[in-house]
Amino acid sequence: MLQTKKITPDFILWLRREKGREMSTTITNLYSMQEASQHNTKEDCWIVIDGKVYDVTQYLDDHPGGDDVLLSATGKDSTEDFEDAGHSKDARELMKQYAIGELDASPPAIAELEIFTKEEEPSSLTHKLMDITAQYWTYPAAALGVSVVVAALFYARKK
Repeated sequence: MLQTKKITPDFILWLRREKGREMSTTITNLYSMQEASQHNTKEDCWIVIDGKVYDVTQYLDDHPGGDDVLLSATGKDSTEDFEDAGHSKDARELMKQYAIGELDASPPAIAELEIFTKEEEPSSLTHKLMDITAQYWTYPAAALGVSVVVAALFYARKK
């Protein structure tokens, strides 16, 4: 038996919007900044510019500013440095061949989340006061007690 579904006005609006929108199915590699920053040597050099990750290892010797410029750009978002250098359209086109993926903008996963709850004791203020008193008055009171005992023994011996 064939089932039919009712076409709603919301579905028609959605279909019209999607018809005008270009759908892209490009699959890209995502890299974290931590992963990109691990590639920071002459043998393996990645840089991040405008949210894209580039493997520029093969280009180090050909870079007009020298390999030190590219090596100093590793481990961070180098977009501002790239823009400040005033690269040409040709340089921007050349970059495309070294693109290997995009920077993963999602927040890092939290390994473990620990939840703390507030103790609901009516005498919590009393406990805090007792803890502070014990912490700050224990040693002076002990020293005073020992002093009294030593003084008493000294006085008793003198008699």
